[in-house]
Amino acid sequence: MLILSRKLGESIVIDGRIHVKIVRVEGDVVKVGVLAPADVPVHRLEVYEEIQQSNQQALTRQPTALPKLPLRGRKESAAQAAGAPSTARV
Repeated sequence: MLILSRKLGESIVIDGRIHVKIVRVEGDVVKVGVLAPADVPVHRLEVYEEIQQSNQQALTRQPTALPKLPLRGRKESAAQAAGAPSTARV
């Protein structure tokens, strides 16, 4: 891990595309501004970890079986598929 010291108003640049600036210092809380391209996701660590956990759960979750619905006209459809003439009256 690279550790850098920055004062209020100073910045660092990552990969020439991401700018991180110290915006405000209030006691032991440091406000950091991040300027990054739209295709670069930026999250607080706890949010990132929750996203990863949700994604992992979605991958491992077993799909819920849907209830089976009765098929209407199933016998007629099967007969038509076999080439038999339709018994339906018009």
